[in-house]
Amino acid sequence: MNNAQKDASDVLDIDCEASVALISDQLKETIVRFRRRGAVVAVSGGVDSAVCLALAAHALGPERVLALLLPERESSTDSERLARELIATLGVPSERHDITAALDGFGCYEARDSAIRRLIPDYGDGWRSKLAISGGLSGQFNHFYLIAAGPDGECMQRRLGLREYLQIVAATNFKQRTRKTMEYYHADRLNYVVIGTPNRLEYDQGFFVKNGDGAADIKPIAHLYKTQVYALARYMRLPDEIVNSVPTSDTYSLRQEQESFYFALPYQQLDVALWHVENGRSASDLAEALCIDQLSAARIYADIAAKRRATRYLHEPPILLVADG
Repeated sequence: MNNAQKDASDVLDIDCEASVALISDQLKETIVRFRRRGAVVAVSGGVDSAVCLALAAHALGPERVLALLLPERESSTDSERLARELIATLGVPSERHDITAALDGFGCYEARDSAIRRLIPDYGDGWRSKLAISGGLSGQFNHFYLIAAGPDGECMQRRLGLREYLQIVAATNFKQRTRKTMEYYHADRLNYVVIGTPNRLEYDQGFFVKNGDGAADIKPIAHLYKTQVYALARYMRLPDEIVNSVPTSDTYSLRQEQESFYFALPYQQLDVALWHVENGRSASDLAEALCIDQLSAARIYADIAAKRRATRYLHEPPILLVADG
């Protein structure tokens, strides 16, 4: 981040001590109101779930929090290693459940791979893949494309048609929804609440799966920009490797940073951009803050608005229909 961007991010400075105290009080109040005994948090090794686990442990006491490790066969081993380090640091009880067999039973991997094979007929054992986004910041419609690596390591890229894109995403969403099923099993078993881990960027821009990682009883950091989540992680003295990590999705078999998969900008810049949007600042103000031209700033604004429109339904509760008469 250059100096101008660092100055721009000053608008996101928070009082970490006051934030931890306020969130902790609200967590405790919610637990009492829901008549529950504690909280379940699924930990991925990323900063968002790490901060949520630390906040829950701080508010309720480590003994009233259950950390869940829910890997599957394509999960990063580094993610689990970091999650275990975090759990040990906080002294929180934990359980590990490998969800690979459940995903196999749902047909998750085969449904995804069959869609990929319509683009790459040889795709199969030994191959890895991920999705990436392009278009919005160049003034075009956002579109997704597939990146696949064969057993020999050679990579290829294919633009996704709507049919293939929808099938790949629908199949992959089994991962988030299966994890959430496990979270609610343990929450019901222990009379706990389920804590959701989306930050403000993810919540605002629809970067979550409905009834998957978007489902929760409490979302303690959905009001915090990613920059602020990292600030809380440093304040709470979470493991350095988590505090200094680059956000990844850990959903696809190839390493996938959130910037290339969905947001199209580094979180430091997108935090500042979203702050400008939410505070009624002009695109020219954003251009000055990020040291970019006004056309680029206008395209960032348009991309934020486009993602809000496309994912608005994710925020909607079930619609209750009322018959006339």
